[in-house]
Amino acid sequence: MSGSSKLIEGRLKKIALVLFIAAGMTVFLGTRSDAKWADSQNRGKGKITEAERQTDANADRMLTEGKQTFRFDTFGDEAFWTDALQLNRAIAGANLGGVGPGVSPATALAVGLKVDLDALPQPLIAQLKQGRVDLNDPATTLALIKLNAVLGVKGTVSGNTLQSVGITCALCHSTVDDSFAPGIGHRLDGWANRDLNVGAIIALAPNLQPVADLLGVSQDTVRAVARSWGPGKFDAELFLDGKAFRPDGKSAATLIPPAFGLSGVNLHTWTGWGSVTHWNAFVANLEMHGQGTFYDPRLNDAAKFPIAAANGFGNVRSNPDLITAKLPALHFYQLAIPAPPPPPGTFDAAAAARGATLFNGTAKCSTCHVPPIFTEPGWNMHTPAEIGIDDFQAKRSPDERYRTAPLKGLWTHQKGGFYHDGRFATLRDVIEHYNTFFGTNLSDAQKTDLVEYLKSL
Repeated sequence: MSGSSKLIEGRLKKIALVLFIAAGMTVFLGTRSDAKWADSQNRGKGKITEAERQTDANADRMLTEGKQTFRFDTFGDEAFWTDALQLNRAIAGANLGGVGPGVSPATALAVGLKVDLDALPQPLIAQLKQGRVDLNDPATTLALIKLNAVLGVKGTVSGNTLQSVGITCALCHSTVDDSFAPGIGHRLDGWANRDLNVGAIIALAPNLQPVADLLGVSQDTVRAVARSWGPGKFDAELFLDGKAFRPDGKSAATLIPPAFGLSGVNLHTWTGWGSVTHWNAFVANLEMHGQGTFYDPRLNDAAKFPIAAANGFGNVRSNPDLITAKLPALHFYQLAIPAPPPPPGTFDAAAAARGATLFNGTAKCSTCHVPPIFTEPGWNMHTPAEIGIDDFQAKRSPDERYRTAPLKGLWTHQKGGFYHDGRFATLRDVIEHYNTFFGTNLSDAQKTDLVEYLKSL
């Protein structure tokens, strides 16, 4: 072959290679273009519209703002916890300008407060690992508060002085994964903190006279009532009706519920006072004692809610309002928190599969706990007689009924028992109750399968 022929042949090979690459790129880009076009078709007519962009941007903004509110916003409740109750002085202790022994990290962990590992600087984490941090010193607690590391506690620290302290949603409705040590780990928003002893924390406050005046009792009585609640419980209706104990003498406090898996769920809380947004406003104004607006004329019923009616809790107005503007994004964030799936190996998969068949059939569970939201779509409420229990807690609410609790993530809040007051210690006890009440005649093996299925949700 002549030199010119070889040159032509080489050029033809190069052209062929270029054409091959071009064809490949055309197919690749065409595929991507088709996928992008299909995506745009799913979202609009051939392209993403400006309205859709705004919706996406709004969703991102609300998620970010709602998370910030849930974790760190006190709604101005320092006016109650600091100015009125002086809880900051009890936390600091006498050696740091407060009163009493103070609250050390060891004490804080003992009453169920949690420490966010991700808020700690690496040098401090290293010192903790080496045992070089004094966990019995209230000064260490102040340092953790200054770092925003104590879940649900927001404080202003100047030098060695805790000038103010307030609480956030995360106090009761977040915990940690204990990855570093018990009570210290990565944040888990939405989980019920069943270790938290709210009553013991309240009882520490040096000045409970504002609460005593509200309830018409002594400070000692307020402390005794608060201490009766125990870990994982809180009495949200106490400031409304003043009923501290059940007729049987047990505490009237109820279990702290989770704040995850609420998407699609209508009425919120054990006795269904209202939607998630209603309850957020209720708690922020009347329980956290923030500064905002709250309207619920049902609280004007002096026979049912004598304390609320006497104090105008059915129509609260604050200027400035530090709550109302935060409610939309807070609601959005809570609805975005999914119920966590159970860790592998924490339930028997084969038994759970059999339990699912029972749940949706013979056991009749799905009649009320409708999959996949595991509560009724709509007005998810029942009279005490319909579920076979007493009416004490139901009668403390406007509708005098109990909500069908959603079941997803049930495995995360088994501590403290089940139902609103923990009356059933185990899932098996719940099943036994309904087996008797509804006469489903389940065998022991079937009950076991149902338990495994509930643990798998």
